Amino acid sequence: MTTNAPRLGFPVFDADNHLYETREALTRYLPPEYERAIDFVDVHGRTKIVVRGMISEYIPNPTFERVGRPGAQEEYFRIGNPEGKSYREIIGKGIDCPPAFREAGARLELLDQQGVDYALMLPTLASLIEERMRDDPDLCAAAIHALNRWMLDAWPYAYRDRIFSTPIITPGVVEKAIEELEFVLGHGAKLILMRPAPAWGYRGPRSFALPEFDPFWTRVEESGVLVVLHASDSGYNRYTNEWEGSTGEALAFGQPQPFSASVQADHREIQDAVTSLIAHGALARHPRLRIALIENGAGWVPSLLRRLDHVHRTMPQAYADVPSATFRRHFWMHPFHEEDPRELVEVLGAGHVIFGSDYPHVEGLAEPVSYVRELEGLPEGDVARIMGGNMIDLLGLKVPAAA
Repeated sequence: MTTNAPRLGFPVFDADNHLYETREALTRYLPPEYERAIDFVDVHGRTKIVVRGMISEYIPNPTFERVGRPGAQEEYFRIGNPEGKSYREIIGKGIDCPPAFREAGARLELLDQQGVDYALMLPTLASLIEERMRDDPDLCAAAIHALNRWMLDAWPYAYRDRIFSTPIITPGVVEKAIEELEFVLGHGAKLILMRPAPAWGYRGPRSFALPEFDPFWTRVEESGVLVVLHASDSGYNRYTNEWEGSTGEALAFGQPQPFSASVQADHREIQDAVTSLIAHGALARHPRLRIALIENGAGWVPSLLRRLDHVHRTMPQAYADVPSATFRRHFWMHPFHEEDPRELVEVLGAGHVIFGSDYPHVEGLAEPVSYVRELEGLPEGDVARIMGGNMIDLLGLKVPAAA
């Protein structure tokens, strides 16, 4: 792990850090009536998670006792795989999970060593919940609430005003979503995390941007909380499975087949979520919503905006504004470290681009602040905004003079 990284001349806010849940994260506060919904079993000497009676391989080591080395895939994503190495060869040997990946106090010490002033902290194992409970919205809401309560123990939502954890909202049942929103707001949440996927309620899937969800978005807007849409298991493998002729589940740290990898590279999930928020009018009805798109890449943005604006030209009466203008007003996002951030700056402006390292995941950066090298050539003020200033403004933080 990085130690004693050089300090930059401005505050650094890493908008894409991850925690590794402990074994009881999903079960400690799960109501008794759902005690068998999540469990762990031994399979040939390895611990696996069981969700509703089904063993999941979504994350191969769900207790995170051993984890991949941070940044193990950094060069793989930056330059490709010219030698045709296997996934295992690229990942290499794992490490014992250090305390800094498990709880906020130790993580804060690591952030100091890394030269990072603030961090947005996202769960890892949690991304399997909603897809595997999509047809039982009551169970899903209970499991999400249990996880949010556990986070308060190990990862308070605003730990020393430097680590900002992201409690989850599952929007399927509007009343339950509002209730959970009030709970996390009451415990100091400055951000909420949502899955870029249709909301599964009692009547099946539908977009969370439809008018029936307006009471929830109204409360979000009133609170001023920042919404985070982070890459997750959005269920889209159902479609790639049809093309592949397979029935497997999505794998967070697995090597997909070439067809699936090609489809995933288009980031269809986040494009559909953004398209829905604009086309279904949620952003027009709630003009003060602010949404951060985290770990969804950025290469798809120009083509999506062109496509949305083309549709707008054919039916302008259906929109409150030009879609590309709506996008630039409501969304903040960070590109992957292997993408050229200047292209996104040209599209959105430096005020809507943020920095995220995906630390300590294998596909992220081993040294978070090393990302500043990708911004060479941009004006100093733009670099400072991207590396921290924009997120500081979004959360309304008061930065100490010495920071």
